[in-house]
Amino acid sequence: MNTEYISIAALNQYAYCSHRCWRMFCAGEFINNEYTIEGTSLHDRVHTTSENQREETWQVRAIWLKSDKYKLIGKSDLIEAADGQFYPVEYKRGRKGEWDNDELQVCAQALCLEEMTGQNITTGYIYYAHSHQRQLVEINQELRESAIATIKAVTNLITTGIMPTPIYSKRCQGCSLNSQCLPKATDRVRTYQEAN
Repeated sequence: MNTEYISIAALNQYAYCSHRCWRMFCAGEFINNEYTIEGTSLHDRVHTTSENQREETWQVRAIWLKSDKYKLIGKSDLIEAADGQFYPVEYKRGRKGEWDNDELQVCAQALCLEEMTGQNITTGYIYYAHSHQRQLVEINQELRESAIATIKAVTNLITTGIMPTPIYSKRCQGCSLNSQCLPKATDRVRTYQEAN
C-alpha cells in the first residue's frame, strides 16, 4: 500500500482491532463473512455517484475526500449541506455499536472536508441501516484528538509493517478474519509462555 496517504477506512479498522487493520492494510488479507457481505452490499448501493436537493438539504454521494495535512484519502458515503454548513454521513449495516470506531471514521471525513472547504465542521452522522436511524456525531476536541492519534498509529503501523499481537475480545466473534489470527490460541500460547 502507498504509505503517502492512508485510507480513512483504515482508521475504523484500527480502532476496532489493530491486528485486523494490519492484516487488511499491510498483509492484504481479507475474508468475507455475512457481516462484510451485507456491509459491501449497502456501500455498493450508497456509492453510486449522485447529487440532488432534498428540501433545504443538498446531497452528494460517493465523492472522494482528501487531506494533505493528515495524509488521508477515502470515498464518502454521503456529504450533505444545509444552511451553508457541510457534514459527512457514514452508512453502517447494523445498529449502533458499542465502540467508537465509526465515530472516528466520521471525524476523519470531517477533517478532510474542513481542508477541502475551508469550513469548521462540527457535526456528522452515522446512518444505521438496520434501525433506519441517524446518530449524531459531535466533532469535538476530544474526538479530533483521538482521530489524529489514530492517524499517527495507522501511519506507524503501515510504515513499519510490524504486526500487532492479536488479543481476544468480544469483537472477535463477528470478525471475518478471526480464523486467520486465532486470538484465543494466541492468548493461550502467551499465557503458557508467561507461566514457564
